[in-house]
Amino acid sequence: MRDLEQTIIKFDYDKNFKNDDFYLSKSNKHVFDFLNLWPKWERNFVNITGEKLSGKTHLINIFLRKNKGVKLEGKSLTNDDLKKVKIYENIIIENLSPEVDENLLYSLFNLIEQDNKFIIITSATPIVNISFELKDLKSRSKNFILLNIEKPDDELIFAIILKNLSDRQISLDDKFIEFIIKRIERSYSKIYDFIYKIDQLSLKKKKSIDFKIIKEVLGE
Repeated sequence: MRDLEQTIIKFDYDKNFKNDDFYLSKSNKHVFDFLNLWPKWERNFVNITGEKLSGKTHLINIFLRKNKGVKLEGKSLTNDDLKKVKIYENIIIENLSPEVDENLLYSLFNLIEQDNKFIIITSATPIVNISFELKDLKSRSKNFILLNIEKPDDELIFAIILKNLSDRQISLDDKFIEFIIKRIERSYSKIYDFIYKIDQLSLKKKKSIDFKIIKEVLGE
Protein backbone atom coordinates (compact mmCIF):
# COMPACT_ATOMS: atom_id res chain seq x y z
CA MET A 1 0.00 0.00 0.00
CA ARG A 2 1.24 3.50 -0.80
CA ASP A 3 3.00 5.60 1.82
CA LEU A 4 0.85 8.70 2.19
CA GLU A 5 2.94 10.46 4.83
CA GLN A 6 4.16 13.00 2.28
CA THR A 7 0.65 13.86 1.13
CA ILE A 8 -1.09 13.98 4.50
CA ILE A 9 -0.38 16.80 6.94
CA LYS A 10 -1.87 16.28 10.38
CA PHE A 11 -3.03 19.22 12.48
CA ASP A 12 -4.60 19.29 15.94
CA TYR A 13 -7.58 21.42 14.99
CA ASP A 14 -10.03 22.89 17.43
CA LYS A 15 -13.75 22.16 17.23
CA ASN A 16 -14.78 20.22 14.13
CA PHE A 17 -11.24 20.02 12.78
CA LYS A 18 -9.62 18.42 15.80
CA ASN A 19 -8.83 15.07 14.21
CA ASP A 20 -9.00 15.91 10.54
CA ASP A 21 -6.16 15.58 8.03
CA PHE A 22 -5.21 17.87 5.21
CA TYR A 23 -3.97 16.26 2.01
CA LEU A 24 -1.27 18.05 0.05
CA SER A 25 -1.11 17.42 -3.68
CA LYS A 26 -0.57 19.25 -6.95
CA SER A 27 -4.22 20.32 -6.72
CA ASN A 28 -3.78 22.47 -3.61
CA LYS A 29 -0.06 22.79 -2.75
CA HIS A 30 0.30 26.15 -4.53
CA VAL A 31 -2.39 27.62 -2.24
CA PHE A 32 -0.85 26.06 0.87
CA ASP A 33 2.62 27.36 -0.06
CA PHE A 34 1.32 30.86 -0.77
CA LEU A 35 -0.41 31.14 2.60
CA ASN A 36 2.83 30.06 4.28
CA LEU A 37 4.58 33.07 2.74
CA TRP A 38 2.52 35.50 4.85
CA PRO A 39 3.09 38.40 5.31
CA LYS A 40 5.37 38.53 2.24
CA TRP A 41 2.54 38.82 -0.26
CA GLU A 42 2.48 41.11 -3.27
CA ARG A 43 -0.96 42.36 -2.25
CA ASN A 44 -3.02 42.24 0.95
CA PHE A 45 -6.17 41.00 -0.81
CA VAL A 46 -6.42 37.25 -1.52
CA ASN A 47 -9.28 35.16 -2.90
CA ILE A 48 -9.21 31.35 -2.56
CA THR A 49 -11.69 29.57 -4.80
CA GLY A 50 -12.68 25.94 -5.16
CA GLU A 51 -15.69 23.69 -5.21
CA LYS A 52 -17.47 22.48 -2.08
CA LEU A 53 -15.34 20.10 0.07
CA SER A 54 -12.16 21.06 -1.80
CA GLY A 55 -10.41 22.09 1.43
CA LYS A 56 -10.81 25.87 1.56
CA THR A 57 -11.86 25.87 5.21
CA HIS A 58 -9.06 23.45 6.12
CA LEU A 59 -6.51 25.82 4.59
CA ILE A 60 -8.00 28.78 6.44
CA ASN A 61 -7.86 26.95 9.77
CA ILE A 62 -4.25 25.96 9.16
CA PHE A 63 -3.46 29.60 8.42
CA LEU A 64 -5.23 30.83 11.56
CA ARG A 65 -3.38 28.30 13.71
CA LYS A 66 -0.15 30.02 12.70
CA ASN A 67 -1.33 33.61 12.32
CA LYS A 68 -3.87 35.37 14.49
CA GLY A 69 -7.01 36.57 12.79
CA VAL A 70 -10.80 36.61 12.76
CA LYS A 71 -13.14 34.60 10.55
CA LEU A 72 -16.48 35.99 9.37
CA GLU A 73 -19.29 34.51 7.31
CA GLY A 74 -19.78 36.24 3.97
CA LYS A 75 -23.55 35.80 3.84
CA SER A 76 -24.13 37.43 7.24
CA LEU A 77 -21.69 40.33 7.37
CA THR A 78 -22.85 42.99 9.87
CA ASN A 79 -21.85 46.41 11.16
CA ASP A 80 -20.65 44.75 14.36
CA ASP A 81 -18.20 42.75 12.26
CA LEU A 82 -16.61 45.99 11.07
CA LYS A 83 -15.96 46.91 14.68
CA LYS A 84 -14.71 43.43 15.52
CA VAL A 85 -12.01 43.34 12.82
CA LYS A 86 -10.23 46.46 14.06
CA ILE A 87 -8.09 44.53 16.55
CA TYR A 88 -7.02 41.87 14.03
CA GLU A 89 -4.38 41.95 11.32
CA ASN A 90 -5.85 39.08 9.30
CA ILE A 91 -9.49 39.10 8.23
CA ILE A 92 -11.11 35.97 6.76
CA ILE A 93 -14.42 36.11 4.90
CA GLU A 94 -15.73 32.61 4.21
CA ASN A 95 -18.25 31.60 1.55
CA LEU A 96 -18.60 34.95 -0.17
CA SER A 97 -21.65 35.05 -2.43
CA PRO A 98 -23.66 37.65 -4.40
CA GLU A 99 -26.03 37.90 -1.38
CA VAL A 100 -23.42 39.79 0.64
CA ASP A 101 -24.19 43.33 1.84
CA GLU A 102 -22.17 45.24 -0.74
CA ASN A 103 -21.91 48.46 1.25
CA LEU A 104 -20.53 46.64 4.27
CA LEU A 105 -18.08 44.69 2.12
CA TYR A 106 -16.85 47.86 0.46
CA SER A 107 -16.43 49.52 3.87
CA LEU A 108 -14.46 46.48 5.01
CA PHE A 109 -12.17 46.73 1.99
CA ASN A 110 -11.53 50.40 2.78
CA LEU A 111 -10.70 49.54 6.38
CA ILE A 112 -8.29 46.81 5.27
CA GLU A 113 -6.51 49.20 2.95
CA GLN A 114 -6.36 52.12 5.37
CA ASP A 115 -4.97 50.04 8.25
CA ASN A 116 -2.73 47.88 6.03
CA LYS A 117 -4.45 44.68 7.17
CA PHE A 118 -4.75 41.43 5.22
CA ILE A 119 -7.93 39.83 3.92
CA ILE A 120 -8.56 36.31 2.61
CA ILE A 121 -11.89 35.58 0.99
CA THR A 122 -13.05 32.06 0.17
CA SER A 123 -15.69 31.49 -2.47
CA ALA A 124 -16.92 29.00 -5.02
CA THR A 125 -16.68 31.64 -7.75
CA PRO A 126 -13.76 34.08 -8.15
CA ILE A 127 -14.66 37.41 -6.63
CA VAL A 128 -13.82 39.15 -9.89
CA ASN A 129 -16.65 37.20 -11.55
CA ILE A 130 -19.33 38.20 -9.02
CA SER A 131 -21.72 40.75 -10.49
CA PHE A 132 -21.59 43.45 -7.82
CA GLU A 133 -23.95 46.40 -8.26
CA LEU A 134 -21.53 48.86 -6.66
CA LYS A 135 -19.07 49.95 -9.35
CA ASP A 136 -16.38 50.78 -6.78
CA LEU A 137 -16.72 47.32 -5.26
CA LYS A 138 -16.45 45.67 -8.66
CA SER A 139 -13.31 47.70 -9.30
CA ARG A 140 -11.82 46.69 -5.92
CA SER A 141 -12.47 43.02 -6.66
CA LYS A 142 -9.91 43.21 -9.45
CA ASN A 143 -7.16 43.89 -6.90
CA PHE A 144 -7.32 40.39 -5.41
CA ILE A 145 -4.70 37.71 -5.86
CA LEU A 146 -6.69 34.73 -7.16
CA LEU A 147 -5.80 31.23 -5.97
CA ASN A 148 -7.86 28.30 -7.21
CA ILE A 149 -7.92 24.82 -5.68
CA GLU A 150 -7.95 22.61 -8.73
CA LYS A 151 -9.83 19.38 -9.32
CA PRO A 152 -8.32 16.46 -7.35
CA ASP A 153 -5.47 14.60 -9.01
CA ASP A 154 -4.86 10.84 -8.67
CA GLU A 155 -2.76 11.13 -5.50
CA LEU A 156 -5.35 13.28 -3.77
CA ILE A 157 -8.24 11.01 -4.74
CA PHE A 158 -6.26 8.02 -3.47
CA ALA A 159 -5.56 9.74 -0.14
CA ILE A 160 -9.17 10.86 0.37
CA ILE A 161 -10.62 7.41 -0.38
CA LEU A 162 -8.05 5.53 1.69
CA LYS A 163 -8.31 7.80 4.74
CA ASN A 164 -12.10 8.06 4.77
CA LEU A 165 -12.62 4.33 4.36
CA SER A 166 -10.02 3.72 7.06
CA ASP A 167 -11.99 6.02 9.37
CA ARG A 168 -14.93 3.70 8.77
CA GLN A 169 -12.70 0.73 9.64
CA ILE A 170 -12.78 -0.46 6.04
CA SER A 171 -9.59 -1.82 4.51
CA LEU A 172 -9.42 -1.64 0.73
CA ASP A 173 -6.67 -3.06 -1.45
CA ASP A 174 -4.77 -0.67 -3.74
CA LYS A 175 -6.07 -2.39 -6.87
CA PHE A 176 -9.65 -1.44 -5.92
CA ILE A 177 -8.72 2.19 -5.29
CA GLU A 178 -6.81 2.39 -8.57
CA PHE A 179 -9.88 0.99 -10.32
CA ILE A 180 -12.05 3.67 -8.71
CA ILE A 181 -9.64 6.49 -9.57
CA LYS A 182 -9.78 5.65 -13.27
CA ARG A 183 -13.58 5.85 -13.32
CA ILE A 184 -14.80 8.30 -10.70
CA GLU A 185 -15.72 11.89 -11.58
CA ARG A 186 -13.00 14.35 -10.50
CA SER A 187 -15.21 16.25 -8.12
CA TYR A 188 -14.69 16.53 -4.36
CA SER A 189 -18.40 16.22 -3.63
CA LYS A 190 -18.72 13.19 -5.91
CA ILE A 191 -15.77 11.47 -4.23
CA TYR A 192 -17.20 11.94 -0.72
CA ASP A 193 -20.62 10.88 -1.96
CA PHE A 194 -19.07 7.73 -3.44
CA ILE A 195 -17.36 6.90 -0.13
CA TYR A 196 -20.65 7.25 1.74
CA LYS A 197 -22.59 5.14 -0.76
CA ILE A 198 -20.04 2.33 -0.98
CA ASP A 199 -19.94 2.10 2.82
CA GLN A 200 -23.74 1.95 3.01
CA LEU A 201 -24.03 -0.63 0.24
CA SER A 202 -21.37 -2.82 1.83
CA LEU A 203 -23.25 -2.73 5.14
CA LYS A 204 -26.55 -3.44 3.44
CA LYS A 205 -25.18 -6.46 1.58
CA LYS A 206 -23.19 -7.53 4.64
CA LYS A 207 -20.11 -8.23 2.56
CA SER A 208 -16.69 -6.75 1.93
CA ILE A 209 -16.21 -4.25 -0.87
CA ASP A 210 -15.37 -5.93 -4.17
CA PHE A 211 -15.42 -5.00 -7.85
CA LYS A 212 -19.13 -5.79 -8.09
CA ILE A 213 -20.05 -3.36 -5.30
CA ILE A 214 -17.69 -0.71 -6.67
CA LYS A 215 -19.21 -0.96 -10.16
CA GLU A 216 -22.72 -0.77 -8.72
CA VAL A 217 -21.95 2.45 -6.86
CA LEU A 218 -20.20 3.89 -9.92
CA GLY A 219 -23.27 3.07 -11.97
CA GLU A 220 -21.49 0.67 -14.32
